[in-house]
Amino acid sequence: MAVEDDEQRGGDAAEGQRADAASAEQAAEAPTAEQPVDPKIAAAEAAAEAAGVQNGESVRVDSWIWAVRLVKTRSMGATACKGGHVRVNGQNVKPSHTLRIGDEVRVRHENRERIVVVKRLIRKRVGAPVAAQCYVDNSPPPPPREAVAPAGIRDRGTGRPTKRDRRDMERLRGLMGGSAGRPREH
Repeated sequence: MAVEDDEQRGGDAAEGQRADAASAEQAAEAPTAEQPVDPKIAAAEAAAEAAGVQNGESVRVDSWIWAVRLVKTRSMGATACKGGHVRVNGQNVKPSHTLRIGDEVRVRHENRERIVVVKRLIRKRVGAPVAAQCYVDNSPPPPPREAVAPAGIRDRGTGRPTKRDRRDMERLRGLMGGSAGRPREH
């Protein structure tokens, strides 16, 4: 009887070893989803998970756009919401508006509109690579930077600009409005 038990155990163990070998072969053939991860990125992702929202909790829109680095400070996020520069699913929102996964957020900031779809809700600010994983960016590409040096930059050491110099610089920049093209009257 004891011999039969040992044979059954041995047979079970052999089957288990065969199953382990088969799964190892399948794993070797199929591309693995888990590649070797940089420890810094793994730590940052762990921090993002810790910064994430637990079940039933909500995240304010001003806090979220700050946490995913769309604006520099949380107060700038709140100011943008109050000024009508933040839209969620096509509607202007207050800073206290709560976000859900799948919401489309449009933020107008620094002469550019960012259009993002929420993938993950986080409350705390995380590193830029991890923050980029929290949304899908559908924004149009930024406009190309001007290749020409900006107008009105003075050489170092030339001193304080005179009133005439200042008016010339404003005319070059186009800040004078309608009077920029008119000649001066004496």
